Amino acid sequence: MSLLQLCFTSFLLLLPLPLYSLNDEGLALLSFKQSLQQKPSTTQLQNWNPSDTNPCSWEGIGCNQLGRVISLTLPYKQLAGSFHLDSTNLTQLRHVNLRSNNLTGTLPPELLRSPALKTLVLSENSISGPIPPEIGTADRLQTLDLSHNSFNGPLPPSILNCKRLKQLVLSSNLFSGSLPDGIGPNLITLQSLNLSSNAFTGRIPGDIGNLSNLQGALDLSHNLFTGAIPSSLGALPETVYIDLSHNNLSGPIPQSRTLLDAGPTAFLGNPLLCGPPTKALCLSLPEKPKPMADDPLLEPGSGERRLSPALLAIAIVSGTVLAIGVVALSFAYWRRAQYGKRNDVAVAAAAGRSGAAGKEMLCFSRRDDVESLASENVEQYAFLKVEADPGFDLEQLLKASAFLLGNGGAGIMYKVVIENGASLAVRRLEDGGGGQRFREFQGEVEAIGKIRHPNIVRLLACCWCASEKLLIYEYVPNGNLATAIHGRNGVTNFKPMPWSTRLRILKGLARGLTFIHECSPKRYVHGHLKPTSILLTSDMDPRIADFGLNRLACNPTTAEESSSFEPPLAHTESSRTPSQCSPYPLTPTNAKTNNASFYYEAPEMASRSSASSSSKPSQKWDVYSYGMILLEIVTGKSPAAILNASEMDLGKWVQLSIDVSKAIGDIVDPFLAHDSGKELQMAAVMKIGLACVGGNPDKRPSMRNVGVALEKAGDE
Repeated sequence: MSLLQLCFTSFLLLLPLPLYSLNDEGLALLSFKQSLQQKPSTTQLQNWNPSDTNPCSWEGIGCNQLGRVISLTLPYKQLAGSFHLDSTNLTQLRHVNLRSNNLTGTLPPELLRSPALKTLVLSENSISGPIPPEIGTADRLQTLDLSHNSFNGPLPPSILNCKRLKQLVLSSNLFSGSLPDGIGPNLITLQSLNLSSNAFTGRIPGDIGNLSNLQGALDLSHNLFTGAIPSSLGALPETVYIDLSHNNLSGPIPQSRTLLDAGPTAFLGNPLLCGPPTKALCLSLPEKPKPMADDPLLEPGSGERRLSPALLAIAIVSGTVLAIGVVALSFAYWRRAQYGKRNDVAVAAAAGRSGAAGKEMLCFSRRDDVESLASENVEQYAFLKVEADPGFDLEQLLKASAFLLGNGGAGIMYKVVIENGASLAVRRLEDGGGGQRFREFQGEVEAIGKIRHPNIVRLLACCWCASEKLLIYEYVPNGNLATAIHGRNGVTNFKPMPWSTRLRILKGLARGLTFIHECSPKRYVHGHLKPTSILLTSDMDPRIADFGLNRLACNPTTAEESSSFEPPLAHTESSRTPSQCSPYPLTPTNAKTNNASFYYEAPEMASRSSASSSSKPSQKWDVYSYGMILLEIVTGKSPAAILNASEMDLGKWVQLSIDVSKAIGDIVDPFLAHDSGKELQMAAVMKIGLACVGGNPDKRPSMRNVGVALEKAGDE
């Protein structure tokens, strides 16, 4: 190219720029758009107009009050191409979310140089290459989610400079090499660390045990880690979900409560691990004694002690006989304990709320034909500890005093007080058809039992028998959310919750659901969230109940809920029993129903009204339920009452009220009138709720984004 041609080309490239009134931030974003593959059929980013003065009105762009760009949020937009985003002129850019697109290429180092960057979410794309060492310059970064891409290479040591990181999610990539030392001391603010499904090697750094602020997950599963499990992991908070499965770890598992509570599934796929909570025994070999010089068993000229063939044969025969005797005695004792002891086991329960004395067989009711059981499956009865030390055993449970809390389609709920004065919540599930075998039940219990979070009710233990099951939970003493919002029938001293308490409950629920969706091993869906399945502690902190209930109930017979059922004071009943062994409840096709859960179910759940439906359960169902609960908390209005009075759901009623310019005070709960000065917060929170109850599930936010939005709204 001649000099004249080069100058002419440069002139053409520069010619349009003086026509732009767009500021530098808008030009940087236009450069990002131009780096993407522009498809004629796509309508994305069509309003990114270079004739605008600033980009604040563009799709996916958020600005602060000064008109500076602070967020780029374009998830699920089918954006494609090797993107380029230079943050040199985006000095206030704090949040970047490009989740679930078709982005390729590598991570632009220029993006990491943004001095204000706090959130970077690029999950579920096809980005490859290593993490640039420039990651260390993003020292304000709090959330880094690069999961489900093709990143490779080792984790750069410079990431230890990101000392404010709270969420580090690198799962399902091609990372390799060993982890850098110093994760614990340098990333002390981490609340969740997920490095699963990569090819990391070497030993697990012992300093990871210093991550005392972990609240969510420590997931190192499906890697190539070797060596022993550091004993320092036992110092992690007990609520942390730990998964070390499918590595090459070896040796005994440190006996700490945190690791024992993780359950055996947290250590699967490590055949050289031993000790509780696994069933593999640790065989400790005694030290070899130092041989004496005149030892007749010492082979001349060798340093080894060897038995003669005759003595060796005697030792083998004696050991075999002794082992057979021990096994026979153990089996006789076990059989007596299994079948003899359980003949007379029963639990007394209150006959009703009036306090009248009565008896209720909770489990292990009397069997006359005990001998016939001996020839059947030895797992006719089982007591499963979900926690290594739940604080009680089966005998204490069966001797406890039980008080009836409620009776519904999901079984009877009791408050049980054991001999040391501790209270438990026990749900009795009938399984007359034997719809779920023990191994299936045990698998579900172990999976659900791994879900440990401060905002989720803990499952402590279970009883399984052929005709019924018991689920033993921690007892949450302060009633459920429905009672806290609306009070109880016949109770006059109802004290409404202030705005600060309602906002704290909403944030806690968002954290709990985010954990269920993102930190659980199978990315679960709750499936039947409603105010009666949200319990409150004495400090008014929320606990999500009934998680996994449908998976554990698995009742093949339909049991309709009593129409006179009233939600119990402290614990909740599921709205219905599924008509088949299904992990999620089915929804009736009729719009009007007496089922209280109906008003919180996403519209698309109606497609699951038949057992033959192939629609996949979605986490966006939970988002819809959460949004409806949020609007109920803010407005103080029951979705059922709104639907019956106006023939529209609560979300549409709130949106209509906003559209006709009703004052915020006329929309929110009248009791919140005392919280003057919080109207902007309430309006912002209602906007989040309306986004959650949108009719298109693809446009509903994730629970993680809901939590982030609530934190911002609470700071206003």
